[in-house]
Amino acid sequence: MKSRYERLRRTLSALGAGVLTALSLPPWGWWPLLFVGVAWFLLLVNEPTATRRSHVQVAAIWCAAWLAPATWWMKSLSVPGYIAAVAAFAGFHAVAEYISQLVVVHADRDTTRHRLTVQVVAHTLAEALRFSFPFGGVPLASFGIALAASPFGLLARFGGVLLLTLFGFATAALLTRLYTHPRFSGAVALVVVVLIAGVVPRFSDFSRRVGTVRIAIVQGGGEQGTRAINSDPNEVLQRHIEATRRISNTDQVDFVLWPENVVDVDLEKFTTSNARRLIAAEAARLDVPFLVGITEDAEPGRFLNAQVVLQPDGTVTDRYDKVRRVPFGEYMPMRGLLDALGAPVDLVPNDAVAGTTPAKLSVDGTTLAVAISWEIFFGGRVNEGIERGAELVINPTNGSSYTGTILQTQQVASSRLRAIESSRWVAQAAPTGFSAFVDHNGRVIQRSAVSEERVLIETVHLRSGRTPYSQLGDAPFIAALFILLAGAMIKGRARAKALAQ
Repeated sequence: MKSRYERLRRTLSALGAGVLTALSLPPWGWWPLLFVGVAWFLLLVNEPTATRRSHVQVAAIWCAAWLAPATWWMKSLSVPGYIAAVAAFAGFHAVAEYISQLVVVHADRDTTRHRLTVQVVAHTLAEALRFSFPFGGVPLASFGIALAASPFGLLARFGGVLLLTLFGFATAALLTRLYTHPRFSGAVALVVVVLIAGVVPRFSDFSRRVGTVRIAIVQGGGEQGTRAINSDPNEVLQRHIEATRRISNTDQVDFVLWPENVVDVDLEKFTTSNARRLIAAEAARLDVPFLVGITEDAEPGRFLNAQVVLQPDGTVTDRYDKVRRVPFGEYMPMRGLLDALGAPVDLVPNDAVAGTTPAKLSVDGTTLAVAISWEIFFGGRVNEGIERGAELVINPTNGSSYTGTILQTQQVASSRLRAIESSRWVAQAAPTGFSAFVDHNGRVIQRSAVSEERVLIETVHLRSGRTPYSQLGDAPFIAALFILLAGAMIKGRARAKALAQ
């Protein structure tokens, strides 16, 4: 009876810790709960009376309870895929905890400090894996997204999302240690870590202002939860034309930014389409370039997703084709196998063709880093443009297929992270929301509401210079974490031998 009660208690506690972790994320956004939820989880997996198997199960339950609500939007792509993704990522953290428990046994199960260090490193590596595997990774519902609005978000200048993830786990571990071994030195260590993380980055700016540009973002509006196959492309185009007509010459904009794939060209190319002529007329009226998201047919069963620069004279002077495609959204992985198994592959009837060009566009002498929709969740895509001299980041996107605001709010948080990592302003344009301007410190300057027709106009700063994260990327941090984990395992085995003698 007692054993059954203990299993129920640990299961419910793991669920509670996971829910608290989820609530730290947008759209809920109670970021302090991140530390509480993770600390609760660490307390559970460090209970000395529980078995290794029980600790591994707790890790899986905690992660599932965190990711299931925070990635609920994925069910719009594929319900089986959503379930499989949550299960797979929970498995990553279960494996991380299994490795931690192995190292701990070698070291000595009573060495709590050593155990927590290993867990912090192992679970951060589990997140690094989730950000890149499978199908290119799903870097959503992350600690970085939770902390983007916190005083610690500026840490991303130094190490991106991985440093924020490490900070989240490490701070929770300090809280856990302080709870189980209340000492003055532990309280001092926690305060020092929090002060350094929250204060030092505020005095560390690695870019400088080199000019300004005035941008108009056009959001045509419309109902959320509408798939492209169920909408009229002409209506979407007309919504954005009508919204654009609210911009006047007195607004003195330098260019106009339209969202991702609001121009769907069927059986022809954009340059010869009526849509180009309609948009070119608006570009000529305002005498400024337009950055327009287009979808074109490619070979049978394939399509192109691009952002083009349309000049007032109607010519297209630059183009970027999306490189990172949404699995089960813009292409169907293992289409033949899934079709043979009877999976509903017709939900994605055509596959997007991945682009091959660098993530940048040039507009009248200004270089822009381009991250189309899904790409904004990957720091490397934005950094590719920054490496090539981009002074500003644009994120044309389309979240109209998804109900609710889980994905949309996390995308704004990701735009904030990319702004901080690159020390550049970000202009995010969506057909039904959210559209936003974010400054180089990650502050949201303007943001639209969902479904409204809106034009946002802002004078943004062009900036140059590179942050430490932009220079280094993720690879050095991942390597350092592996070295730490290997060192812990070697130390643990050595300690085990010493105890055996």
